[in-house]
Amino acid sequence: MLHGHFASQYDSHSFWGVQEWREMREWLEINKRLLPDLMELLKKRYTILHEIMSSDLIGRRTLASSLHMSERVLRAETDLLKSQGLIETETAGMRISEEGRKLVIQLEPLMRELLGMRELEETIREAFGLRQVIVIPGDADASPAVKQELGKAACEVLNRSMGKDDVIAVTGGSTLAAVADQLRSSSARKGNWFVPARGGLGESLEYQANTIASMMAKRVGAQYRLLHVPDLISEEAYQSLKQEPNIQDILSVIRQARIVVHGIGDALVMARRRHVDEATVQALQEAGALAEAYSYYFDRNGHVVHTMLTLGLRMEDISRAEVVIAVAGGKSKGEAITAVLKFGHEDVLVTDEAAANEIVRISGLDVPKKPS
Repeated sequence: MLHGHFASQYDSHSFWGVQEWREMREWLEINKRLLPDLMELLKKRYTILHEIMSSDLIGRRTLASSLHMSERVLRAETDLLKSQGLIETETAGMRISEEGRKLVIQLEPLMRELLGMRELEETIREAFGLRQVIVIPGDADASPAVKQELGKAACEVLNRSMGKDDVIAVTGGSTLAAVADQLRSSSARKGNWFVPARGGLGESLEYQANTIASMMAKRVGAQYRLLHVPDLISEEAYQSLKQEPNIQDILSVIRQARIVVHGIGDALVMARRRHVDEATVQALQEAGALAEAYSYYFDRNGHVVHTMLTLGLRMEDISRAEVVIAVAGGKSKGEAITAVLKFGHEDVLVTDEAAANEIVRISGLDVPKKPS
């Protein structure tokens, strides 16, 4: 399913050989018939362990809410997991033990099969002509830990995509901030440059593209350039700023981006977050805008219905980029992600189970039946 340097930790064969994987599939087929209840129990306990591991430290009430499970049922399960030495409890909540962490990592390929992630990935990849799709279990709308897992998965893709002397353009937003927070590299990337995909002054500092680009660069030992202009500007300011030598210099670097990493937002939510005037908001509604990505607004068919006046990446720059990675999750983002995928410029999608199921539903796709 994976292609060339896009293979990652989410590829089962990175853990097991082909023969081992074939034997595991046969084992699944046998056990889903003989022990269906055991398979469901395995899924449940893995999901609990995975959520605790992703959260670092979490209280029982919060965990029950994230997993849509009663506290009574969850207490019984966590008591068992504690007795097996897989989790540890303290006053502030629960955290996974080292033994539990090892078990989750070992089980991951098997559980991705049981949870149906592979079927979702392949269905979406084929439907939209993507190079790779990674689906993380859970719903980022319900669990902050899932957003962190999206960040980790995106980092795997980014690390494998980066070569020498690459320019990587990144957008802003909370999901890209999660990517930056998780980014690590086994070797220094001194020849690489991280740049903001557009201006972003005026947003919350931690979510600005400038902040995220600089954080990513520092985490992998790369270099960075910043674009100190507002996200939205007037026509007069736009014409003036683009004549500035310093602005022209950074724009020339941004437009050389070989890799683009971006989030996807709900069109109206993003418009209001950026304090767009009501006349423009109404125009977006009338045009059927559903999604926003890299300052472009898309309708349900993937058509661009509005472009914000901003300095940074242009559509032709995105088209020229060799690797475009979209990172977005949560059931509420399903429509927006689908709209951007229909636009057809993405290479890799990193999303979660809830959003993936929405994409499949909205698109009327047929997912092969998963083991149960």
